[in-house]
Amino acid sequence: MYVPAAFEETRVEVLHALMRAHPLATLVTQSEHGLNANHIPLQLEATPPACGVLVGHVARANPVVADLARGGELLALFHGPQAYVTPTWYATRQETGRVVPTWNYAVVHAYGVARLVDDRAWLRAKLDALTAEHEARSPAPWALAEAPADFTERLLGAIIGFELVITRLIGKWKMSQNQPPHNRAAVAQGLRAAGADAIAGLVEQAAKAPD
Repeated sequence: MYVPAAFEETRVEVLHALMRAHPLATLVTQSEHGLNANHIPLQLEATPPACGVLVGHVARANPVVADLARGGELLALFHGPQAYVTPTWYATRQETGRVVPTWNYAVVHAYGVARLVDDRAWLRAKLDALTAEHEARSPAPWALAEAPADFTERLLGAIIGFELVITRLIGKWKMSQNQPPHNRAAVAQGLRAAGADAIAGLVEQAAKAPD
């Protein structure tokens, strides 16, 4: 990924926050037929090593199981807030006319090596944790224990778990840092007016950071 210095984000805690907020990752593996991409919710465990560990599960019938068993480096892509930026928001449009559209976005690329975990007790514990994390937002959280035991046991037999030990993280926060301050402020205002509050907030945070 091309990351100009102005857009580089290296703080692990910031990268982890995006990964937790947007857990549906695109997992890119190398298959016998070339590159393979699957979209899998991954749970981040901030344990040693410093970059953390990603935990997930897939259907045993999914060909990605063979990719995970093969070993080698994998790539998980986490996509954060994103939005189109119209040049009509730029104050410099009236000053020079030298403006063009762009796209603002935040992404994390997590590289690592995975291992399959074919252990029902481990898998059940990880599924309980994953469910509890996301059900916590509900006024009446659901738990895996509510489903009939024979039903969950049958489903557990149809999936397999994996861990991906993250070896390096690359973050790109493209938030109009290459624009003058009055353009940045106008972009944030335009994004809020368009209902894109999440990315507007990131633009404002980037504007406060040292250039």
